[in-house]
Amino acid sequence: MQDIVIIGAGQGGLQAGMSLRQDGFEGNITLIGAEPGLPYQRPPLSKAYLKSGDAGALQLRPESFFEKKQITLVSGTLVDRIDRDARTVQAGQRVFSYDHLILATGTRNLRPPIPGAELALDLRTLEDAARLRDALDRPMRCAVIGGGFIGLEFAAVARALGHEVTVAEAAPRLMARAVSPETSERFLRMHRDMGTEVLLGDPVCEVRADGISLAGGTRIAADLVLMAAGVTPNTELAAAAGLAVDNGVVVDAHMLTADPGISALGDCAVFPDPATGRPVRLESVQAATDHARLISKRLTGKAEAPYDAVPWFWSDQADSKLQIAGLAAAGDATVTRADGAIFRFAGDRLSAVETVNDARTHMLSRKRLAGAPVLRRDLEAAGFDLAEV
Repeated sequence: MQDIVIIGAGQGGLQAGMSLRQDGFEGNITLIGAEPGLPYQRPPLSKAYLKSGDAGALQLRPESFFEKKQITLVSGTLVDRIDRDARTVQAGQRVFSYDHLILATGTRNLRPPIPGAELALDLRTLEDAARLRDALDRPMRCAVIGGGFIGLEFAAVARALGHEVTVAEAAPRLMARAVSPETSERFLRMHRDMGTEVLLGDPVCEVRADGISLAGGTRIAADLVLMAAGVTPNTELAAAAGLAVDNGVVVDAHMLTADPGISALGDCAVFPDPATGRPVRLESVQAATDHARLISKRLTGKAEAPYDAVPWFWSDQADSKLQIAGLAAAGDATVTRADGAIFRFAGDRLSAVETVNDARTHMLSRKRLAGAPVLRRDLEAAGFDLAEV
């Protein structure tokens, strides 16, 4: 194997290139990114960057790193087509040959089909974040469409900077896809205590130049509207190439598509959950980098183990650091420990633990979830002390 091409220069794509070199791959590595410039971190865009404006702090590696590691970075370039028969990738007038292709195409912001949606701002790229930061240099009335991680992180920063903020969430609770009802309620109280108006269960039906309108008739005046209604995976290239797509590029437990010459990782990949076998797609930097390391081991013959890492997620909102270890389903039962840690159960099996400003419990949870199944009866016997299980 001489040529590996990686489409997507986010943290997962970059990690794939770095891991290949660390694992001894000596062939050519080409990393193609749609955005101009060097690869950077996205998570701080909705938090630290909005406060500091320090784009340099986001940079993952300097330009000299790519020269030293002999990774060819092709930035500001959109890939138009994958030719699986010829094993080539076409980007404009350029054609890149591959022996193995890694798809790390990530996601893009979801744009609901509502009138005026084009008037709302996004928070996905460094350019988006810079535009928002410039807008926040004067008193603003901000309306946020969506009460997920990104919308709430932005809301917390905007309130801390003294702006008026309204969050409109169509679901009946905040962060409904990611956390338990108890954690949703805790963060609802926190944001309202900060002075943010939070409206639940009433979808936005229009974005106007002077604000937003909700289906129930409420009109919210705003100088700035942020669209934070979720994301959708970038699967068009894979689908056009004839690869299986189902809310992401379908891969097996080794992150390999049905084409043995193509792998996929990160936010764009759908793979079997090691705990349940159900197909999952994780929007997580850690999952993307774990996927990348696994693919590298497979391609360099270092290991053939399936992906079985414990998922974990985090969100910084004001002074509250939410951390989630594991992956719960919507119907999983909930037990709240006296100190506020929340344990989720799929039947009798511990599926996830949610904590706020409790790094010790979070790390213990990740450690325990990585081993044999943790049973509810054992946790109950131990007073929900993970160190005793």
